[in-house]
Amino acid sequence: MKLLEYEAKRVFAEYGIPVPKGAVIRAPEEVAAHMEDLGDGVVLKAQVDVGGRGKAGGVLMADKATAVATARELFSREIKGVPVREVLAEERLPIEHEYYVSIAVDRSSKQPVVLFADAGGVEIEKMAAEDESAVRRVVVSPLLSDIPPFLMRELLGDAPKELAPVINSLYHVFQGKDAMLAEINPLVTTARGVYAADAKLIVDDNALARQGITVNRDLSEREREAEKHGFSYVELDGTIGVIGNGAGLTMSTLDLIEFYNGRAANFLDVGGGADQERVMYAVRLVASMPKVKVIVVNLLGGITRCDEVAKGIIAAGVEPTVIVRMAGTNEEEGRRLLAECGYRMLESMDAAVRAAMEVAE
Repeated sequence: MKLLEYEAKRVFAEYGIPVPKGAVIRAPEEVAAHMEDLGDGVVLKAQVDVGGRGKAGGVLMADKATAVATARELFSREIKGVPVREVLAEERLPIEHEYYVSIAVDRSSKQPVVLFADAGGVEIEKMAAEDESAVRRVVVSPLLSDIPPFLMRELLGDAPKELAPVINSLYHVFQGKDAMLAEINPLVTTARGVYAADAKLIVDDNALARQGITVNRDLSEREREAEKHGFSYVELDGTIGVIGNGAGLTMSTLDLIEFYNGRAANFLDVGGGADQERVMYAVRLVASMPKVKVIVVNLLGGITRCDEVAKGIIAAGVEPTVIVRMAGTNEEEGRRLLAECGYRMLESMDAAVRAAMEVAE
């Protein structure tokens, strides 16, 4: 789950990372009460969970005379389709230089990787693509509680050594908060010291309970519903719904749709041993997606009974066309039930996907 900037900065401050003075406001007039503490110049930042917020008009500068009017303007905007409900008002820092630092999971080495660049406030992917040497990286063993000094020197190069304690504290945040990503962009130097001018923190969804987070805000309503029923579910943007049992079979169905130049609407794995009720909820969930024109149900009955699958499909009673490929335990009974209700059944996954393509088109 991704934290908003002000939430991430609160965490950073707890770990000793200097952050600018700031206050969260939920109405334009509230900024006036904080101006004395924030100084003559302020930065107003929309607290929305979108990338490229600054370029999209989500970060505005103001002074005492214009702060309320500027805040009102920001609250009236939508940033990439997301309305602004909260704004972080911060002091304007006297920035001397901007840097970039982030820590993420390197999936190839299965260890934390620290990235550092001498230029901050930029699109790091674009910069790295244009000049690989512009971004330095070191891999740190997760068994270490600190970034070793020799790796820190390699990371910083000619950058000020005063950045090292902040980067090390960011590593502590990454470890302590079960993070998938901890990022400061930009990390700035000023005459007063080093500050995290921005903050990004993404907590591993599997560790939310351990971190005391009870609600995953990143989930859509359908994803919450899927979580409640224990489905493995991912929303995509196509028109062909997919339901399978087992991650491999479900992924193979998605791959075949892609092979035939189709677009899957979702990934939904009902798991092994799915009964009538579980299948019914799965079919209704996928059918509730606005773009779905057809649903492919592709299940192999081992501990899953095909007659229970058939009953679930029938009980769902959804509007989109449902095309079924199933084989295994109680297959004949399942086919009989579906045939009586007019459902289309095919012998192979390939045939089912091609039939779904015809309906979707």
